[in-house]
Amino acid sequence: MAATGCVFHRTLGRSDGNKASSAVVCRESLHVVALQRYSRDQGSTVYFPQSVLSGDDLYDVTLSDGDCRLQVSLDPGLNRLVEKNVLRSGQTLRNAAFSYTMTAQLPACTGACRGTDSYRMVSVDVPGPGEDGDGRTAVDWDSLPWFGSSEATAPLVPLRANRSVFLPLWNNVDYSGQVWMEAPPTEEEDDEEEDGEEGRRPTVTVSRLRDSFLSGHHSVTRGAVQHQLIVRIINKSSLMYYGRTDRNCECPYKSVLELCDQTGSVCAVLWNSVCVSWYRHLKPGDIISLRRFRVKQRYQAEPGVIEISVNSRNPAAQISVLPESSVSPEYVPPAVLYSFYNSQQILDQPHDTTCDVIGVLTFVGRSERIRSKDGKGTELVEYRWLRLEDGASDQPIMVKLFATSQPETHLKLHPASVLVGTRLKLVRVSEQMCYLTNSTYTQVYCSGQGHHSQMSYRRLRPVRRFLDWLRTQEDAAVLSRALIGGFFMYPPPPVSMETYMKERRGEPGFLRGAELQTALDRLCYRERRTFCIQATVTVVTYSRQGEDERCLFWTDRSPSLSPSSSSPSTPQSSRPSPSFSSFSPASASSAVSRSTPPTPNRTAGSFKRKLLSTDTPKKRGPWVTLQPEHNTDTVILFEASMEFLQSVNQDDEDDDEDDDASSFVTALSPPTVPTVAMETFPMCYDHTHWEEQAAAVVMGGTTTAGKFNTAIEDYYTLKLRALSDGVLFDAIFLPHAWSSCPCPLQLPHSNTWTSILSHGAFSSHTPPPSPADLIAMAAQLTNQRLVCVLEACHLGGASMELVLSRAFHLAE
Repeated sequence: MAATGCVFHRTLGRSDGNKASSAVVCRESLHVVALQRYSRDQGSTVYFPQSVLSGDDLYDVTLSDGDCRLQVSLDPGLNRLVEKNVLRSGQTLRNAAFSYTMTAQLPACTGACRGTDSYRMVSVDVPGPGEDGDGRTAVDWDSLPWFGSSEATAPLVPLRANRSVFLPLWNNVDYSGQVWMEAPPTEEEDDEEEDGEEGRRPTVTVSRLRDSFLSGHHSVTRGAVQHQLIVRIINKSSLMYYGRTDRNCECPYKSVLELCDQTGSVCAVLWNSVCVSWYRHLKPGDIISLRRFRVKQRYQAEPGVIEISVNSRNPAAQISVLPESSVSPEYVPPAVLYSFYNSQQILDQPHDTTCDVIGVLTFVGRSERIRSKDGKGTELVEYRWLRLEDGASDQPIMVKLFATSQPETHLKLHPASVLVGTRLKLVRVSEQMCYLTNSTYTQVYCSGQGHHSQMSYRRLRPVRRFLDWLRTQEDAAVLSRALIGGFFMYPPPPVSMETYMKERRGEPGFLRGAELQTALDRLCYRERRTFCIQATVTVVTYSRQGEDERCLFWTDRSPSLSPSSSSPSTPQSSRPSPSFSSFSPASASSAVSRSTPPTPNRTAGSFKRKLLSTDTPKKRGPWVTLQPEHNTDTVILFEASMEFLQSVNQDDEDDDEDDDASSFVTALSPPTVPTVAMETFPMCYDHTHWEEQAAAVVMGGTTTAGKFNTAIEDYYTLKLRALSDGVLFDAIFLPHAWSSCPCPLQLPHSNTWTSILSHGAFSSHTPPPSPADLIAMAAQLTNQRLVCVLEACHLGGASMELVLSRAFHLAE
């Protein structure tokens, strides 16, 4: 039990006399140990009688005062703090107000609660960026006792819903928490199992199950099948969460396995807690034994198609993973079949082709989220872009990878590693452009995590051919083009407005400025959306990272095209709000605020300029430092390829961009422009710090300015004035980014402002204009009406990324 002198004891003890009284405020600092999400159920509303439950999610927060821990629920009015990544694990909170709530959880749910007292946090002060440290980073939080408890406790369960597991913070596909078993549960040996010299033999086959079900045999249609079925896992789906707010289900998960034996194939559905016990342990290629399952007509399938239902009760299914050597040879199921395509072959495949691919990663994008297209549009799905090279062609393999219920693998994806993606689906954009994305059964395997040595594909000819090519590559050549994180867009939008508008059919039309501002404010953390507005450019600014006070700029001094009555007189800024902001349910919607800086002393239609120092910036250091060996040119790639040769079962072996330094200038009174977040710029991959870089680009990750070299060091900012109502927006423009892009464009044009904006990039066939020349040409934008395509991504807290990807001239 926690010491009587702890902060929780002093604060919450004051409410013991009247637990129905108003909230108690803790004036001392508290540390956020963990944030956990779950979906509400039918009974959740009774815990929040005065709150409006607008969404499906609820959050529990584990807090510590340094002496003990306390699990509390977050008032739904504060949910936006988590959804915007304002409230995060590892922070220090101040002035947290707690209100007593009914007992922790409904008695029907497994997992004992720690006591009868339960609290919810109804308001809190959250620190600003860079001020959330509390100097107690060395504390082992997990070893601290729970407040009010003197006994060892079971794993945490949700406080305000009848659920036995938590959801991941940022998607509904991955698993979360220690209750998901990595090792299989121990089971009692069955008396009927046939071991010995002859090996195991099934007592029923897939074809017999199907025939018995279709003929109406009672042992199959009306009860559990007790016979032993021995099958191989051919495919494994990601986890599917089906929890609903109007249903009470402790563990609403399912997963589909495609199984086969020598007589046929069948799908098996793992339900509820069977997923918790077995999902992590089962993988494609495994041979398993199944008993005590039910056979049903497959949902939404043609008559005669069956599926196996594997449950944890009524009856409890028996699952065992079998070594192949333990199965009688005549009953060993067929091996998994793969369809590997290289980068050259993919170009010739039709839309929706299922592909298996292997390649070395040269680009790993940051994790982002988009709204699902399931008709509701309420669920946020997580994805990231990958670029693979396999040596078969100059064209890379682009993969839009969504979550696959392999969170540990996704967290460690990094350039210079070898990735195998199975059961990917081809999306054809045009005759020359395509990419791969998830199917129901997509799985990914990456070197450095012990995957490849366990998989049978390592012996296939396409894989060996790739490995032969990989061994001819030098580390420096791959590392020189390896990037991680940053803004990325693929496939690129069309370069003509007519084509773009044709492709946008069915999408929302042009937004007014105020509507766009509202839509931006509604974005959740790392949510990505594309918007279109009609606007004119009023200011163009050229800046370099870390030198925001020195810039080139042009300002349009002509009469505005926007309605003067609604035009703001000063530009907006997205600089952070003060260090500490107080939040309560009533004020949570305004958590992300924008301050308005004073109007600059003068505008600069024409301006004096002073040349900055023309010293050549420091050259980039070496990509990676290796220990001296007999051949240090291929160490990284060699180690990645070696994993394919190692078998657990001992199987047989069958820039430089410094040219514009002299023209970089400063203006006497530059306009105020927002600081661009470091997350916008792709980092040059640093193999010696790969874990730190990989952690920086996943959900919840951050990077520090100047920590790593970036592929882009300068950028343009365009201030856009909406034609509809005069609202101003600052949009980043990166016309030179495509030269460092993982999939560069090859489109020639005249390098005028009109052509640069419509292509989103400089011409690939002529030298780009210098920043000074481009700013001098900005007068071409005077009174130009533009259709602007904006890529918005919420980067957490008060940071909003708004990138101008295209701008088309709007004819009169």
